[in-house]
Amino acid sequence: MEFSSRMRQKLARLAGDRREVYPHSLQFYLEPPTESISLVEFESLAIDRLKLLKVVENLGVSYVRNTDSYKTKLESELRKLKFPYRALAEDDYEARRKDHISHFILRLAYCQSEDLRRWFIQQEMDLFRYRFNQLTDSLMQKFLEHANLSFEAISEDLKNELASELCASTPGLTLPKMKEQMFYKVGLADAVDLFRTRRVFIKDGFAYVPFKEIDAIVLNNYRTKLSKALALTARSLPSIQSDERLQPLLNHLSHSYVGPDYSVQKNTGKISLDQIDALSVKSFPLCMRQLHRALRDNHHLRHGGRMQYGLFLKGIGLTLEQALEFWKKEFIRGKVDADKFDKGYAYSIRHNYGKEGKRTDYTPYSCMKIIMSNPPSQGDYHGCPFRHSDPELLKQKLQSYKIPPSGITQILELVKGMHFQLACQKYFELTHDVDDIGFSLNHPNQYFTESQRLLSGGREVKKEFSNSGNFQQKNNSQESMNSNSTPTTSNTEADAELEGLEAYFTED
Repeated sequence: MEFSSRMRQKLARLAGDRREVYPHSLQFYLEPPTESISLVEFESLAIDRLKLLKVVENLGVSYVRNTDSYKTKLESELRKLKFPYRALAEDDYEARRKDHISHFILRLAYCQSEDLRRWFIQQEMDLFRYRFNQLTDSLMQKFLEHANLSFEAISEDLKNELASELCASTPGLTLPKMKEQMFYKVGLADAVDLFRTRRVFIKDGFAYVPFKEIDAIVLNNYRTKLSKALALTARSLPSIQSDERLQPLLNHLSHSYVGPDYSVQKNTGKISLDQIDALSVKSFPLCMRQLHRALRDNHHLRHGGRMQYGLFLKGIGLTLEQALEFWKKEFIRGKVDADKFDKGYAYSIRHNYGKEGKRTDYTPYSCMKIIMSNPPSQGDYHGCPFRHSDPELLKQKLQSYKIPPSGITQILELVKGMHFQLACQKYFELTHDVDDIGFSLNHPNQYFTESQRLLSGGREVKKEFSNSGNFQQKNNSQESMNSNSTPTTSNTEADAELEGLEAYFTED
C-alpha cells in the first residue's frame, strides 16, 4: 500500500505523539490517564492486570525471584496478556497504554482497605522489579533520568581512594569488577534496604551504591510513591462511591474471581448423596470439609455456612431435589422438624437454584469472595480457615487430618505471609501427595474438580494411590465413619462408587 507524502507526515507525527505519551516501557505511574474509555474496556483492562498480579503472587512463592525459571514464566504471562515486556519494542504503544490505564483502575479498587493496599503494593513491586531488571544498562540510565533519579556518580579518583572499603562492603565485588562498576553517591534515606542488609559502604551520611544494586534504590522510591498515592486515592473514595456505574465494578474487582464459571456443571446429578461423606475427605477443600464436618456434628449451619456450602454442593453437581433432601435429612436430626424446615429453610435453597425470588441462578463462592467478605463470628463455620482461623487452631486441625509437621510449618508460613490461597494449594499438594499441582487455585469448586481428575489418574503424581491404600481416606477413616448420618458401607463399596465419578471428571 502506498501513502502520499502528506499521509506519511501525518502518520509520523502521530507516532511521535504516541512516543511522547509513553517514552519508556516502564514508569512510576505518576500521572493518571485522562482519556475516556468505555465501561467494557475499563473492566477488561482491570481483569487482565488482575490476572497478571495473581500470577506474580503465585510465582513469588513457587519460584525464587529473579531465577531463570521465574523470569521465563513471568515473561510468558506478560506476553499472553499483552503487557510490555521488551523495552526495545518500537510498536508497543497499545501495550504501554494498557499497562498505564490498568494500573490506575486497580489502584482505585485496591485502595479501599489496608489489606488490599498491602497486597497491591507487594505484587506491583515484584512486577516492577522484574521489568526493571530486564532493562539494559543504557536503558536503566535513561529511565533513572526520566524518573528524576539521576544520582551523582562518584569520580574515578574517589572510587580508587575508597577501593578497599567498597570491595569489603559490597558482596560479590572483587577489585577488577569494582574498577568496571559505576558507583553512585546516594542519601542514606534512599538506601535503607541496602544499609539494613549490609550491602553498601556508608560514609558521612551517604551510601556508595554500585550500579548493579541500583534497583533496590529505585524500588524503595517506587514503594514510597505508590504507598502515598494509594493513601491519597483512598481519601477520594467518597466521590467515586457516589458514581453508581463505577462503584459496583470496583467492589467486584477487589473481590474478583477471574477463572471458570462454576454455576453450571456438566456433572449435575452425577453425584449421589451417599458419596458426599467420602468426597468430603478426599476432594473437598479445607473450608468445605470444615463446613461438612460441622453440619454432620451439629445438624445445623447458620446462614453464612448454608450459603457457602450449599452453593459449593450445587457447583459439584447436586440437583435441587438432592439439595432439599440432603439439608432436610440433616436438619431434622437436630432441633428442626420437617414442617419448620419446609417453611423456614427450603425457600432459600430453591432461591439459590434460581427457582424463587428474582430467579437468579447463583454462582458458587470464589476464594476471594470467601476470604474478603462476611467474616465468621462465634458459632459460625463459614469463611476461609487459612484466613479466619487462629493459627494454633488451624495447626490442630491440620494435625488431626494427618498433615506432616513439615507441611504444617509450610502452610503456617504462607498464612503468616497472608498467602491464603497458596496455603490452600499447599494443603492440596500435601493431601494428594503431589509435588506441584501445576495450576493457580482460585475457587473451591476448582479444587474439587482438580482433585477428582488427579485421583482418577488425570494428573501425574509422586506415588500411586493404590500402593498407599487410598492414603487420605485411610488417614481420615474415623472422621467419615463416626458420622451419625454416614451409611454403613464398606471402604471397598465407597471406593467403587467413587471410581465412576472420578473417571467422569477426566472427560472433556
